Amino acid sequence: MNILMVASEATPFAKTGGLADVIGSLPAALAARGERVAVVIPGYRQNVYPNPPREAYRSLWIPLGPGYVVSIFQTTERGVDFYFVHCPALFDRDGIYGHVDDFMRFAVLSKAALGVARYLFRPEVIHCHDWQSALVPVYMAEHLRLDPTYSGVKVLFTIHNLGYQGMFGRETLAPIGLDPRLFNPEQLEFFGKVNYLKGGIAWSDAVSTVSKGYAREIQTRAFGFGLDDFLHKHGPVAGILNGVDYSEWNPEHDPNIAAHYSADDLAGKRECKRTLLAELGLPAGLDRPLAGIVSRFAAQKGFDLISEIASRLLEEDLSLAVIGSGDAEYESMFRSLAESYPDKVAVRIGYDDALAHRIEAGSDMFLMPSQYEPCGLNQIYSLRYGTVPVVRATGGLDDTIDEETGFKFREYSGSALLDAIRSALAAYQDRAAWVGMMRSGMRKDFSWGASAAEYAALYRRLRAESF
Repeated sequence: MNILMVASEATPFAKTGGLADVIGSLPAALAARGERVAVVIPGYRQNVYPNPPREAYRSLWIPLGPGYVVSIFQTTERGVDFYFVHCPALFDRDGIYGHVDDFMRFAVLSKAALGVARYLFRPEVIHCHDWQSALVPVYMAEHLRLDPTYSGVKVLFTIHNLGYQGMFGRETLAPIGLDPRLFNPEQLEFFGKVNYLKGGIAWSDAVSTVSKGYAREIQTRAFGFGLDDFLHKHGPVAGILNGVDYSEWNPEHDPNIAAHYSADDLAGKRECKRTLLAELGLPAGLDRPLAGIVSRFAAQKGFDLISEIASRLLEEDLSLAVIGSGDAEYESMFRSLAESYPDKVAVRIGYDDALAHRIEAGSDMFLMPSQYEPCGLNQIYSLRYGTVPVVRATGGLDDTIDEETGFKFREYSGSALLDAIRSALAAYQDRAAWVGMMRSGMRKDFSWGASAAEYAALYRRLRAESF
């Protein structure tokens, strides 16, 4: 089957978060199953190309706003064709997101993806990811309804994080080429704004998200961000858990860590902890538990809870190794903790992929107290590295961690988080039991194979509905 994916980022080309990891891995897993897969993303200034792309289509006219002439470049990675929308006026900039004309940038991405479908790769299913690609099915239905190129092509829309919906003023409708009649509560209108993600839900043939737990949660008032009833109406929402790429995240051959180890031979993990402590300037003792945090600094990630309990937490016999960036409030909080507790807290502001690997390998436990978490990948990485997760029981965290592999708390409160951490610290004192928990987690398999099989089955159900 021919599958065309459309997204705003993908490893190894451009990455700001977990979406890039998914788009870098899922297509390859589908290709390994025998599917023919292509991916369309923007050609950002920041893109990194392991293999230089070639020009596949020159001067594709995009009749939006003032009009844009784009070129499509193509390269192949792991059996997948990647197409890059080259439009310097929109994508040759500092930063991938956060521009005042993002409404136009990603509308052009959607239009260009449909050009790829016409001229370069004829799909049977177009798989769109998050709000940045959500106008693909809208344009198909509104501009291309009678075009035989797209006859029978089905659209799957995957929500990676409902908290980001792509909302813009009503005045953007005309520049992006959409009729004002679509500005109504059943289609694009959302509390007086144009909502791209809502359009993706409304016009797609099926909707999915990245874990079964999150599929349930986003259809509730607490986690639906105002779209819970709309999702109910356009459901069912399929929950397919993200996988991880064990060719990159595996302590048996990770080139970023000090020593390799496995569930059968854990000796290398102590060396990883020793070298991480030295790198971060923390005391060299290996007996004190080390908790790792690798995250975007945002309230969604539960850092308000960390702030609430920080002084009590650091009274415990525990050290913290933290890397991340984001909200200034939480960057400042972690800097302050590192200054106040220099023998217990080490913080690196920013993102360093190699250091993230070393924190996974060198830590004893990993903290993810998220308010909500669509899937989460770091808790799955932690399992493979024998780093016991302490997580809030929400979304994908609840789906992937059980009592044999980690510690969970349900109530979203600092006291509940502190209780879970104290339970983990108490368990750490029983070395044999702790090692058993480490090994249970390391032997879990969350590779992309099972997830790719679920997506392939969903594509085929969609195609079957065409006949």
